[in-house]
Amino acid sequence: MDRREGRAAAPESRTTPDSLSPNSLGATPAVLGAAGLGATDLGAAGLSLAGLSLAGLGHLRAERYLEAQICCQQALALDPGHAGTLHLMGLLSIQSQQYDHAVEWIARAIRQDPKPEYLLSLGRTLQFQGRHEDALKTFDKAVQLKPDDAELWKNLGDALVELKRPQDALLSFQQALKLNPRHWNAASQCGLLLGDAGRLEEALAYFKLCLELRPDDPATLTSLTRCLIGLKKLELALTENQRAYQRNPGNAAACDNIGVVLDLLGREEEALPWFDRALALRPDFVDALNDKGLVLGRLHRFEESTANYRQAESLDPGNAAATLGLSHLHLLRGDFEAGWVGYKARLKMNCSARVPQPMWLGEGNIEGKTILIFGDEGLGDSIQFARYIPAVAARGARVILAVGKPARALLSGVPGVSQCLQGSVDEPFDLHCPISGLAPAFGTRLETIPSDVPYLPAPPHHLVQAWKDRLGPHKRLRVGLVWSGNPDHKNDHNRSSSLRAFSAMFDVDATFISLQTDPRPDDRAVLGERSDIVDLTAHLTDFVETSALMSCLDLVITVDTSVAHLAGALGRPTWILLPYLPDFRWLLDRDDSPWYPTVRLFRQGASRNYAEVIDRVRSELAALASGYRPAQA
Repeated sequence: MDRREGRAAAPESRTTPDSLSPNSLGATPAVLGAAGLGATDLGAAGLSLAGLSLAGLGHLRAERYLEAQICCQQALALDPGHAGTLHLMGLLSIQSQQYDHAVEWIARAIRQDPKPEYLLSLGRTLQFQGRHEDALKTFDKAVQLKPDDAELWKNLGDALVELKRPQDALLSFQQALKLNPRHWNAASQCGLLLGDAGRLEEALAYFKLCLELRPDDPATLTSLTRCLIGLKKLELALTENQRAYQRNPGNAAACDNIGVVLDLLGREEEALPWFDRALALRPDFVDALNDKGLVLGRLHRFEESTANYRQAESLDPGNAAATLGLSHLHLLRGDFEAGWVGYKARLKMNCSARVPQPMWLGEGNIEGKTILIFGDEGLGDSIQFARYIPAVAARGARVILAVGKPARALLSGVPGVSQCLQGSVDEPFDLHCPISGLAPAFGTRLETIPSDVPYLPAPPHHLVQAWKDRLGPHKRLRVGLVWSGNPDHKNDHNRSSSLRAFSAMFDVDATFISLQTDPRPDDRAVLGERSDIVDLTAHLTDFVETSALMSCLDLVITVDTSVAHLAGALGRPTWILLPYLPDFRWLLDRDDSPWYPTVRLFRQGASRNYAEVIDRVRSELAALASGYRPAQA
């Protein structure tokens, strides 16, 4: 897993500091107006009510809080119901983090004079208290009173974000921008929400606006870069960050982003100096340390990679990316005991908030309990770790399994599964566990991996017969092929190959059968050109159908995809092509897999070129095909 996953593309909190910091509440033009005063010379104010209030406000802005309180007390002695002074007392209470008192003072001011500015202060105070529903109602009332105020709409949007109502929040931020097209915070929030929704092109437009308003802002530059990466516009992302660096060589975020994009372009050696530049500018730049650690790992410089992750942890204890990076390095090198420690931490961070029931990771008695096991990553992970479900059931638990649609019918037949669902879970349960958490839950070591295959149910006989009929006489070696995985996978650029590259083995005396669903446009074009590969994938509606087809094949050759796990779990002879830095489950420097006894691994060398791997595969395949003898009828 790429440790960049889950990194915030902007500041850690969606609620920007200048909108919610107590220090800001006493210094804005809105507060001057809320006090019913102008920015006049304090010296001319005398001891009048207005003068005392104005003097108090001046003291607040200068952070002389005791003097401000004295002025307010004197003003209230003259008029206990003076709304501006009551509001000012509320602001002083916010400064001292006495939020209950602040709410009382500001509420009194609103009863005297329900100004939108007072409602704004009240709403912010309620947010400090975590009373987000009440804050939303307050901001909504303020907007009704002053619908042409962009800042009120922006704060309404903030409240909706806190309440996890992203679509309504987006509309509020967009309204703020209609009223003030240069409202940076509203534009930034629009970009973040659209990015979260996968609407990257729309998000990109807002981040570009943000950069126009605040050129080279580090958080915005990183958000823009993440959008361009998601849109696979890597060269444009590189250009934007190079331009930002040229304008401001002191922008550490631009340096880090350049390194990230160069890495994604396969230019790892060029990426490293940019991370070094970022760290020279900001020695405590944790993201840059993690990014450098990731790239060093790709280059198999594991000790240096470990050092970077450890430095990131020392600067930010509990940093998720550093913890997971170290975990994967341990697992990759076969140290499961150390690796599962960080992996469990990652599971708790990423999965525990999804459901209120406790997470089970191996502790405690689960006899008589109902446990929800759910797919938390890809379909391949669900297939790989489904082997542990019978052991969960053997501890006396009732297992509800929730996985993606293509795997549901297949995995519903795994022993120990009481119910298999997709999507939402309405059944009551006592505990939950992400399916990738089962290996650490059972304290798995290399020597204790449950490797008996097949552990998946055999495909129905009638489906197998249907595939035999489609394929016809079995006169030559039958080889199933998968050359690319999910294009949205974060490491797809390293894992996937192409049909054109795979076609280098088509001169071998074998029958080649596509197992590749949803081929990419270039691959689809090649499929249309060639007659030496059988494509019946229109019939592959789920993994049960795929398993039935696999039972009719002699060999599966695939890159690292869910099909690789399916073939291995079914005990089918399988050759997997791996990138130079594989996923942790494939370990290092071995051509077998402790997870799947019938799998053989073909690894890229330091050149990170699949052509060399395919040449080796072709040579081995030719030898296998030459010895093939059709089964007697």
